[in-house]
Amino acid sequence: MGLSQTLLFYVLVCVHLGVSQHYLRLRPSPSDHLPVPDLKEDPDPEYDPREQDLTERTLRKKLGSNFDPNFMSITSPIILNFSEPDNQVKLQGPMPNEIKKLDLTETPYGKRVKVGKKARRKFLQWLWTYTHCPVVHTWKDLGVRFWPRYIKEGNCFSERSCSFPEGMSCKPAKSINKIFLRWYCQGFLRQKYCTWIQVQYPIISECKCSC
Repeated sequence: MGLSQTLLFYVLVCVHLGVSQHYLRLRPSPSDHLPVPDLKEDPDPEYDPREQDLTERTLRKKLGSNFDPNFMSITSPIILNFSEPDNQVKLQGPMPNEIKKLDLTETPYGKRVKVGKKARRKFLQWLWTYTHCPVVHTWKDLGVRFWPRYIKEGNCFSERSCSFPEGMSCKPAKSINKIFLRWYCQGFLRQKYCTWIQVQYPIISECKCSC
């Protein structure tokens, strides 16, 4: 599936008595719009779940097998960020064919040069490392209107250009959806009806060096 065909859940606005409240619905959106921007929530606590609405046993049952401890947490996991190994560059899988098949003996002027096997291997390994685009994971607090409220979100490494010469950057190439519960209210203030609904939250799973 191409980037422009990827279906993501994004934010739409529902207006109640002139007050904006946000909820999630499905609409097409390209993967390069990830990660999902912070929601601008209505600050009115009337739209927050009450203590009796946050019973862990009930919510776990409602979420079922969609609960993924690798990407979601009920309590604050901030301390985990200090030892998050994904923030380091890792080379996984085989070397990409576009790098492996590079012809290092041909020059722009038509002349050919000799490159030893050891030198070629070291240069290709360096080039692979330099152009590699890892997914950097950090924990994000989605707020009390999501359950679990903490998500491990993916971002593309962006501290430098990923091309040689410089000019290209790491951008989202693939994403996965994780199902969360979203506290959703409809109706008018005292007559409103609120409940937990399942929503899919897209997370960057792969980044690539591109223009």
